[in-house]
Amino acid sequence: MSKPLRIIFMGSPAFAVPSLTRLLADGHTLALVVTQPDRPAGRGQDLRPPPVKRAAERHGLRVLQPEKLNDPDVQATLAAAQPDVIAVAAFGQFLPRAVRELPPLGCVNVHASLLPKYRGAAPINWALIAGETETGITIMRIEEGMDAGPTHDRLADLGAAALADALALVARGEAVWTSQDEARATKAPKIRDEDCRLELAGDPGPLVNRIRGLSPSPGAYLTWRGQRLKVLRAEGREGAGLPGMVLTVESRGIVCGTGDGAIALLEVQPEGKRRMTGAEFARGQRLHAGARLT
Repeated sequence: MSKPLRIIFMGSPAFAVPSLTRLLADGHTLALVVTQPDRPAGRGQDLRPPPVKRAAERHGLRVLQPEKLNDPDVQATLAAAQPDVIAVAAFGQFLPRAVRELPPLGCVNVHASLLPKYRGAAPINWALIAGETETGITIMRIEEGMDAGPTHDRLADLGAAALADALALVARGEAVWTSQDEARATKAPKIRDEDCRLELAGDPGPLVNRIRGLSPSPGAYLTWRGQRLKVLRAEGREGAGLPGMVLTVESRGIVCGTGDGAIALLEVQPEGKRRMTGAEFARGQRLHAGARLT
């Protein structure tokens, strides 16, 4: 075990929580936890804290929730924490130069892809959407470019373990940073609403990958009778039919044509309602062969 470090941890979603708890388990001093502000969520739009805030408060850690890191008062608070290193995992904001240069051992980021592939805010989603059969974690030193430094639950745990190993090397002065091959870089931008809009047309394989990559949140969706119908799980099927046309209702799901094949919608969630099997939805809506899902 290397000497304990004084760390500022920056992270927001559930993906980052295993990294936070691993740093504590390894005996490091968490001088400050920085996370996103509470945001409205749910049907009532009540303010909800990020998962990292909830985890930090359970451990009695000091929490800072800045709108922007370039605020001089925020930067003064970070400097006052006197970190050896800043550890970042899915924080959700860029680190300005003044913050990157603050800790003597630098800023280390847990990124959920094998960089330089899938640089950006949604690497897990885009890797699944692209049908990748392998992905992983990169521990990178934060520099000026988007995930350019000198790489769902299982990745979060893997990220925590990799971060622990990397900080041990940093503490001993043995970290070796390898430059990325820019020619192989791809982007994984923030998921937009248009990325979630689903048309049951074309090869069913990419459709299944898109549904998988967006499930459970934000969720790929169709429109049915003027409301959104999230599709959370699907499989390809033999056969073919017109795009969006219901071919049959199975015991588990709704089988629809895609023009180039067929797809079974196994789990769906109507707007404002619970998750259910495709078959349950079909029974409730009295869907039958020949109906169209757009």
